[in-house]
Amino acid sequence: MNGVSFVASRDTVSDNHITPLVNIHSNYAAVMPFGFIRDLNHPEVQYNTQRQWFGETKSGAKYYIEKLQKQNIKVMLKPQIWVRHGEFTGHITMTNEDHWNTLESTYANFILDYAKLAETAHVDMFCIGTELEQFITARPEFWKSLIVDVKKVYSGKLTYAANWDEFEDTPFWDSLDYIGVNAYFPVSPNKTPSYEDAMAGLKKYKTLVSEFSTTNNKPILFTEFGYRSVDYSGKAPWNSDRAMTTVNLDAQVNCTKALFDTFWAEKWFAGGFVWKWFINHDQSGGENDSRFTPQNKPVEQVIKTYYNQFSQ
Repeated sequence: MNGVSFVASRDTVSDNHITPLVNIHSNYAAVMPFGFIRDLNHPEVQYNTQRQWFGETKSGAKYYIEKLQKQNIKVMLKPQIWVRHGEFTGHITMTNEDHWNTLESTYANFILDYAKLAETAHVDMFCIGTELEQFITARPEFWKSLIVDVKKVYSGKLTYAANWDEFEDTPFWDSLDYIGVNAYFPVSPNKTPSYEDAMAGLKKYKTLVSEFSTTNNKPILFTEFGYRSVDYSGKAPWNSDRAMTTVNLDAQVNCTKALFDTFWAEKWFAGGFVWKWFINHDQSGGENDSRFTPQNKPVEQVIKTYYNQFSQ
């Protein structure tokens, strides 16, 4: 799976928005509608509201899926949660049983609604959640039950997007088709990690992931991967701090090459979804941009080369 994380927009998409994916030999896209929670201790998931951007809604996700499929891009439908002010979803936790019950029921409604869409839209893969470590740790039986309910309405492949430091403790991989990992492995403390630095930093994670795949008899899928074009991008690759603004295109290129060379050729590895890809390609990224997107940066050509090499 040579994928991109296709960012939801306030706008519809046209064929012109899909062509750049074809040009980099991408064969998969993650479509990401959103549900919202007021804060980390608030129990109600709200979704499909009039206040959301078009691409974040059910009708928007359906439209995106259809447009992608028409250009032979397969889809992973990946509904996600956004906590107000961008707080980390892995820290969502409730303070009493009533709140846990409300969270479970509203999250189940959210996921099952999109699982039904995934079935009717003939989506190839469905992701049941993203980086929800404390929710899963506290309520494992809910998640096992949720997977059973998802399978009643959706017949395609299933995964969950576990954070890089979470996947070893996720208790339900045996019920899913792929071990999903958001692959923000810290690889180097250097300002500009060399390719060799990044390869050395990834070595222990390759061993860890490979052994985990063997133990669980499941392929590994990077549900998200990528590095910012910024100084120290390999130190804490998940860091989206907007105060980090010093552009470093070499750091992004070197870390990305190392990730491909470490994982993509392995038989137990299923591919991944680069974070992140905006629909308006010509207006996105660029060599003065310090964010994650590879668009219109040297790393875009790197991704194109590897995706071509590993295209089926």
